[in-house]
Amino acid sequence: MDIHFGCTQCGKCCRDTKVPLTVAEAIKWLNRGDQVQLLCEASPWPGELDCEPRAANFKRRSFAVMSGAMPTRVVVVLAANVVGACPNLLANMRCGIYEERPLVCRIYPVEINPFIELKPENKACPPEAWAKDQPLLQRGRVPLDDVISRDIEMSHAADVLDAGVKRRLSLALNLTHTALVHEAVLVYSPSAQSLLSALSFATATESRKEPISQWCFVSDQQETLETLAKSGGTTQHLHAADAAPFQYLGFKRQAIFGLTIDHGA
Repeated sequence: MDIHFGCTQCGKCCRDTKVPLTVAEAIKWLNRGDQVQLLCEASPWPGELDCEPRAANFKRRSFAVMSGAMPTRVVVVLAANVVGACPNLLANMRCGIYEERPLVCRIYPVEINPFIELKPENKACPPEAWAKDQPLLQRGRVPLDDVISRDIEMSHAADVLDAGVKRRLSLALNLTHTALVHEAVLVYSPSAQSLLSALSFATATESRKEPISQWCFVSDQQETLETLAKSGGTTQHLHAADAAPFQYLGFKRQAIFGLTIDHGA
């Protein structure tokens, strides 16, 4: 299917959202005085998943851990927390950091995950942005803009490079709890100073073989907890995590910029 698109500068995609950032982008965002959060989700990882093409997208962005006796992979997303208008959105609805805006903003509304279909109804843009008289954006699942295609490749490459940094970042911040992929994310909100310090450590420290860390799955679904526990996982019910340093966001209650809730894993 041909998809036409032209930005109408409505600013809707720049409000009340969480913008996934690369490690380098997160450091810049923090240094501008704006908030960055960490979103954690994980999947049990039996060995056969390594041979599944649709699991490659999740594996590329994740690092290996254990949950009890269960092999697991964790994805940590660094995300700008945008409450109201983006701090870089100008009065004329233009981007104040357009030339150095995050990759996900450059790629939007195209899907970064090749297994996900671009559906206009899932995007913030108004109907007129998708009118047939707008430029042709995508044919089938292939973007026709070479710049967008290049940016998607850069995003995938950053995923691989950043995965090890995020593993060390998690150790520095003592992150040990996660939600189950497709069900929710856990949102950590460290202070800017703490996060910048941890990022400095994580990016300066060379990757080396370290003991696999232990993580615990948090859920508000008893069936999920029982299933994970039967597979050897460590679990905790959300109701028992009242004083925990994270927020639990089920997918029906969250808005994450540029991400359709299907990670292909």
